[in-house]
Amino acid sequence: MDSPFDSDETDSPFNPPAQPAPDTNPRASSHPAPPRSARAPQSAFPPFPEIDFRASLNDEQCNAVTAEPGPLLVLAGAGSGKTRTLTYRVAYLLSKGVRPGEILLLTFTNKAAKEMLHRVHDLTGVEPRRFWGGTFHSIGHRALRMFGEDIGLPKNFTILDADEAETLLKQTVTTENKTFFKDKTNPRPGPLFSVISLSRNTQLSIADTIEQHFPQYKEIQHLIPPFAAAYEKKKREQNVCDYDDLLEYWLRLLQKSPAVAHYFSDRFRHVLVDEYQDTNTVQSQIIDLIATHHRVMAVGDDAQCIYSWRGANFENIMTFEQRHPGTVIHRIETNYRSTPQILNLANGILLAQPKGRHFDKELRAARANGANPQVVQTMDDREQADFIIRRVRRLVDDDGVSPSEIAILYRSHFVAMEMQLALSRAGIPYHITSGVKFFERQHIKDLVAFVRFVYNPADTMAWERIACLLPKVGEKGAAKIHSAAREHATLAHQDIVAALGTGIVKTSVPKGAQEDWPSFTASLAEIAETMRASAPAKAFDMAVNGWYGDYLRGAFADYIDRLEELKALVGFASRFETMQDLLAQIVLLNGETSDRHVDPDAEAIKLTTVHQAKGLEYDIVFVIGLADGYFPGRRAIENGDVEEERRLFYVATTRAKNELYLCYPRVASRAGPNGMLLEPSRFLKEISPHLYDSRKPPRRSYW
Repeated sequence: MDSPFDSDETDSPFNPPAQPAPDTNPRASSHPAPPRSARAPQSAFPPFPEIDFRASLNDEQCNAVTAEPGPLLVLAGAGSGKTRTLTYRVAYLLSKGVRPGEILLLTFTNKAAKEMLHRVHDLTGVEPRRFWGGTFHSIGHRALRMFGEDIGLPKNFTILDADEAETLLKQTVTTENKTFFKDKTNPRPGPLFSVISLSRNTQLSIADTIEQHFPQYKEIQHLIPPFAAAYEKKKREQNVCDYDDLLEYWLRLLQKSPAVAHYFSDRFRHVLVDEYQDTNTVQSQIIDLIATHHRVMAVGDDAQCIYSWRGANFENIMTFEQRHPGTVIHRIETNYRSTPQILNLANGILLAQPKGRHFDKELRAARANGANPQVVQTMDDREQADFIIRRVRRLVDDDGVSPSEIAILYRSHFVAMEMQLALSRAGIPYHITSGVKFFERQHIKDLVAFVRFVYNPADTMAWERIACLLPKVGEKGAAKIHSAAREHATLAHQDIVAALGTGIVKTSVPKGAQEDWPSFTASLAEIAETMRASAPAKAFDMAVNGWYGDYLRGAFADYIDRLEELKALVGFASRFETMQDLLAQIVLLNGETSDRHVDPDAEAIKLTTVHQAKGLEYDIVFVIGLADGYFPGRRAIENGDVEEERRLFYVATTRAKNELYLCYPRVASRAGPNGMLLEPSRFLKEISPHLYDSRKPPRRSYW
């Protein structure tokens, strides 16, 4: 793993002398740091091109890039040239005689690492392969291959992919508790793995992890720790690692083997970390153990920490100075993306943050003035969609804006349902960059299939979809059950839904599905009874609250978000008086949206969640659903912690380059035919009114 460019003979603040490896550890002699006399002489380093850092960077960037070695926290605001700063920092270190092998660059994607190192190559001629640069997991894997035996991990361990890890967990849990997965309200292997994984990455207990992120599993939280322990034991027996082990074992290696910790600290004289605000607890500890010399540059933005649900720990960036005494903070606040008016509004969002819980910063525009952001109040989400379509047409047809430079951002998927329908009806091409279209989402299609089958029991495609949700029921088994129900219904002069609940038909059900069968058929019967007596929305609501609602709880880790989307579907159903019209409309709409397969390279509007939009930019941005309960979300409000939601709003607004529209409906149509009054997002109320223009679009009739 050592490269001929590991070190320099001369000592300087950028290349301090190595310390001898401790000899008290029995493994210390196995991995000694190369003696300085044995390292490559200065002449081995290729000629370095002259770079005028002052001319290539603005003052803020240049000050960070050319800072003296030591603990550096670079607060890089949105659109301020973070990647450029990191790239030039690497080039600057090289210009000072630091060897490529002495620089460790940690990122969250291999793409980001490759992009930076290729830029370094363009600047300096130093090839990317000479650096250690990549994701935390890839560098952890490399470290474990070198030194894993120090913590009892054989060199020939293999890595499980996500599917294999879930399968092994399933096998382990089934061995420990044969009935656990038979209860449909218990998490399936995928969601169960998500619970354990988040607990490991945050170093929280299973109980705390469930309380904060998976409240639907609170009643069975005591069962999960033994499963996690058995799963760990099973991996060790098979000499395999999952993705999380690459971090956990790397941390354990650094903690348990002083010689190895010293090796990495001595080797990597300079540690650079991208998107530091997104680090989890384990990653932060790894950085601290490698950078005991405190020559670490952490680049990030506390105002863009929005991934706690993935394990990101906001405290890592807030306590960086405490863990690295003498930290020098550099603020990069010149924004090259947005107009002054957009940045003024973004700064207004930051001003509303609680005192002492953020770093002070103020984005400054490098661009000329533009239009004020607009806050648009609409009657409901249909009028919101209508306004956006009319504005998009004017932007594209009259102003010549490319559709690919227009983005519609939202907090949650259900908020975008109406927008997708309206765009499809208007014939405007669009990409969903954060998942599949609303009516193509798995749980939406499942619920529609339940109602479709009850409405038309001869619909074998709908039956097959819902029957195959039962344990041990496949396509052939579903067909066999349906055939038995059809025959019995004919003989007994019943409808098929009623026949499914009889003992005769139950004999055709596989043994694995027998336990679920009574509640499954009872739910179908309840939907049928509701359908005969009530409006279509009531039948959909009954389907949500029946067997499928329990199934949803165990099938998906993001159960609460998916439940919100199903409620949005109930709201959509409330517009229709007959089930026939509703089901026909869903099929037609699904066909319209599905048929519009747009070439990924073609010009099309982008629809995406704010989380997925982070790091991207667009000429025109519409943020929709800016109402309390939508953005910030209901759970955040109930838990009394909306700070991450406020940071998410800040991220949304800073995606816009030229025009920004902040839209909210006054009535939640998903609540039913009479709707529910909504309040504008508290984040809008916090902003001074002089930072935006208000407007209400004219009332229109809808399709």
